[in-house]
Formats: sequence, structure tokens, C-alpha cells
Amino acid sequence: MSHNPHLELDPKYDHYDFPTTAPEQQSGHPGHTTKEQDAAVFQLRTLLEQEGYTQNLDTLTMLRFLRARKFNVQMSKSMFTDCEKWRKEFGGGVDNLTRTFEYTEKAAIGKYYPQYYHKTDREGRPVYIEQLGKIDLEAMRKITTDQRMLENLVVEYEKLADPRLPACSRKAGQLLETCCTIMDMKGVSLWKAQEVYGYLQRASAISQNYYPERLGKLYVINAPWGFSGVFSVVKRFLDPVTVNKIHVLGGGYKTELLGQVPAENLPAEVGGSCHCEGGCQFSDQGPWKDPKYAKTPAWAKKEGEDHAIPATESHTGEGLPSGTAEKPAGTAKQPAGTQTQPAP
Repeated sequence: MSHNPHLELDPKYDHYDFPTTAPEQQSGHPGHTTKEQDAAVFQLRTLLEQEGYTQNLDTLTMLRFLRARKFNVQMSKSMFTDCEKWRKEFGGGVDNLTRTFEYTEKAAIGKYYPQYYHKTDREGRPVYIEQLGKIDLEAMRKITTDQRMLENLVVEYEKLADPRLPACSRKAGQLLETCCTIMDMKGVSLWKAQEVYGYLQRASAISQNYYPERLGKLYVINAPWGFSGVFSVVKRFLDPVTVNKIHVLGGGYKTELLGQVPAENLPAEVGGSCHCEGGCQFSDQGPWKDPKYAKTPAWAKKEGEDHAIPATESHTGEGLPSGTAEKPAGTAKQPAGTQTQPAP
């Protein structure tokens, strides 16, 4: 178990095999909590135990849900239980989905919607890239369905939590719980924005509701004319903490972006100098591929193997209150091109 004198660990749930102290002294973050915040963790965990929950009650997970709701225990409890319910139902159960999902159509879909993790920023966090201007939902729906695209998104979130973030934390020597996101809007038009709004709204809801506190920084590059003005209005209604994470940049974004992500870690297509063999989009390069830092993710381990708890929501579907857990239905494997009813 990682030792952290500034984080009150629970021996029943906390068996981390990576650093547990957040790099910055921010209130409510691991290693920088007050006694009142520690008490909120205990209270939230106790309430969930009383309702029969047994999984994902580790301290790092509790803190993320509490931070997402400003340490309001009841609101955090509601968010957590909603998440557990969703995980049990989505894709036949998120835990089973993560173990069995095969996105055989990934290369074909990548032509119309590049979205991928690639190496790390200067703080050691995974870099996540989306090229929104290339989205062509009509073409994508001839290859796959909205549901499978969302399932792939969820599986990638699970892999961010484990093994990506734990490996990055081991390499950095400090706890990393967030990623650096780059959203390239080159080629985005009003018509295209309207076309993809429904899908992006569902994808965004999954991120906000079920994977709290995962955004470290967001760089919107090649922002079209007028976008900055719209954002200046919208940000008035956002939490100041969130606003400080977002950087809206036009075509002259390179200097600021390269200040956050080394050129050698950034794909050439978005302003860097990296040219991975086979394409950066499909390389999945990062500490999670380095044997010095990578470990088998908890969701991939067989029953009975040692499960050091990563900063993840793994096994959440298995931790529902007694009497409500069900065996995940169906299988996530599906041949490329098979058509099913798109998600509503």
C-alpha cells in the first residue's frame, strides 16, 4: 500500500500501488484534505455501506465524487448511486463491457472521427485528442452505430482510469487523476455542429455524470470565428474552477499548446513533431505501454488475483446493493458493420 501521511487511508478499501499525493496543494485533493473533508469521506462511505454497496468505496473515488459536489455528502451520495445504476445497465454492464469489447471498426471510424490518447503533457498526464472538424456521422453510421461509439468511449474512459493514469502516476512519482484534452475544431461549421450535437451531448453527459474530476486542462484549438465570444458568455455560468481549465485558442495556438505538451509528444497533425509508425491515432503510446510503469489493469485480472485498487471505478456494477446485482447480459463483441438500433 502506498504510504501518504496526509491522506487517511481505509485498510479495507485502499490498496494502492501508485502514489497517492496530488501534485498541487488544492483543497479536497488527496494529500491536501482538511479534517472536515476526511470526515465527509467517512460519512459518505458509511452511508453507502449501509445501503449495501461494497465496491468502489476507496478514498480516491470518494474524494472525486465529493469534489464534484462541493463536499455535499448527500448530493455526492446521489451522484455515486446514479453512477452505480448506470454502470450496471450500460452495455450489459460496464465491467463486463470493458473486458469483452472489441472495436473492430476502429480504423474505419477513425477516418471520420479521430479521438485517441497519445503520450503525456509536461505534467505527466495522458493527452486526449479529438478532431471534431472531421466528424461525419452519416458515414460513421454506415459502419457502426451510435451505441457502439458510446460503448467505445466508455471503455476508453475505463482504460484511462486503469491502466493509463496509474502508469502515469508511477512515472511522475505523484498522483495524477486527470488528463489534458485537445479539441481541434478545424473544419467545424455551423451545419456540422448541428448535425453532431445530439451525439456529442450524450457523450458529454457520460463524462460529466459518471467520470467526475477527470479533466485537468482543455485546449480548444482552431476555434472558429465567434466561438470565443460565445464562450465568454457561457463561462459566466460555469464553475470558476472549470473555467480555469479551459483555454480557447484560434489558429495561432502552437506557442501556448506546446507550453503544455512537448512537441515530441504531440502529433504533427495538431502542431507537434511526433510521427508514430502507423499513425499517432492508433499507436496508444504512453507510460501505460512501458513495462517499467504499466501493470495489468484490475478489470483484466482473473478472480482471485491480487487487486491493488487503482484510481478507478472498476467493478462498480458488481458493487450494487445486495439483491440488485445481476449477471451482465449479452456480449459486447459484434462484427464490424452490424447494424443495431442507434442510441436514442
